[in-house]
Amino acid sequence: MPEFNIDRIRQIIGEINFALGKLEKCAVLAEEEFISNDEKLDSGKYNLIVAIEGAIDICNHIVARRGGRAPCDYADGFAILAELRLFPLEFTERLKKMARFRNLLVHLYWQVDNRRVYHFLKEDLQDVKDYLKGIEKLIS
Repeated sequence: MPEFNIDRIRQIIGEINFALGKLEKCAVLAEEEFISNDEKLDSGKYNLIVAIEGAIDICNHIVARRGGRAPCDYADGFAILAELRLFPLEFTERLKKMARFRNLLVHLYWQVDNRRVYHFLKEDLQDVKDYLKGIEKLIS
């Protein structure tokens, strides 16, 4: 049995990259333009959920296959990646924040500060890209 389901991971990476492409289009807008445009804002929120959820799905697969402990929540899955020495601790701390942001978008959507969504697009998309690079190295 192969260590990872490479086809499934690559499929999820494709979905994440597709969402990232849409997010990058939103990220070039000025903050007020993004926040005042309901369609762009909704697209940004949805595609953030898709990208982060995909990152979590890959994380859970790797943790399960590498024999890590069962995560307590989505953020904890990224902590396990550090425990398994697959990613640096400092980096997984940022990924944990990303998972918590996903929870806010999904479960407490009425409390989301739209400026925070914009700042995530401007400042944190690179973490998702760096995560995917690390995953590609791991599975190749």
